[in-house]
This record gives sequence, C-alpha cells and structure tokens, in this order.
Amino acid sequence: MAEAVANVARRINATVEDGSDCLDLSNCKLISFPDGVFKVLRSVSENIHVITLADNEMKSISGKFFATFTQLRELDVQGNVLTKLPDAVGEMEHLTSINLANNKFSIFPAKLTEIPTLERINLEGNCITEIPMEILSAMPALKWINIKWNPLDKDTLSAVQSPHNFDILSTDEA
Repeated sequence: MAEAVANVARRINATVEDGSDCLDLSNCKLISFPDGVFKVLRSVSENIHVITLADNEMKSISGKFFATFTQLRELDVQGNVLTKLPDAVGEMEHLTSINLANNKFSIFPAKLTEIPTLERINLEGNCITEIPMEILSAMPALKWINIKWNPLDKDTLSAVQSPHNFDILSTDEA
C-alpha cells in the first residue's frame, strides 16, 4: 500500500514539476481519485488536458473531479469498476475523448450527450443493453463510438445497422 501511495505522489510531483498537460495515474490501485491530489494540483489544474486513470479499482468519480479539471480534453478510465458518471461530466466544455471501456456500466451515461465537443466514446466491454442512437446522432462533434462486447437489445442492434454520421464499432452478430 505504501508503495502505491509513493507511486501516485511521484507521478503527481512529476506532472507539476514538468509543467505537463498529462496526468497518468494508471495502474496505481486507486479506488477513488485521491482528495489530496486536488490540493497539490490546484495551481496547475487548468493546464491538465489529459488524465489517465486506467486499470485501477475505481468505483466512482466525483463531481469535484470534473469541476477541478475544467480544461480536460481526454479522459481514460478503462479497466475500473465504474457504474456511472456524475452529472458534472455534462458540463465539460473541452472534452473530446472519453474511454470507459471494461467497466461495469449497465446504462449508457446520458450526460455524455450534453458535451458538444465530444468526438470519441469508448464503451467496449460493459453491460449496456440500450444505446440512444437518435440522441447520439444529434451530437455535433461525435465521430466514433465503440460499443463492442455489450449485451445490446434488439432495438439497439437494429438502430446500429442504420446509417449514422459517425463510425460505430460493434460486435458482429453471427
């Protein structure tokens, strides 16, 4: 445990010292985003555009996370145990890519459809049965969505087959 905490501290300090726009806390055994990180990164949070929290054990992300990192462009939280996102994610004005693959989502995170800049959504390997294709079609920037390896219902599978103004990666039904 102490080694994991030291690893997180090293990575955060490196981000601050280097003036980096990326924060990589992947594979750190995190169960949540550490509160102390908000304090340490307060002075540079506006400069952070990419955050990777992949392959941890995170069950949730707080609204405070999105309120702190308002300039975030890319968020990678694949390989956690997330089941939902806070409403605050819908207020991310600069987010272009979100990777939610291999989590525990059973419901499509609807607040994602409120992000006007969102281009890429990766939901591969979750437990989602319904995808709001009509609403996704109205998203101005959406270019790509990955919904492979989700137990999609018949209506969604049918809707996926229709033409859309964005690319869809889905599991072929054989």
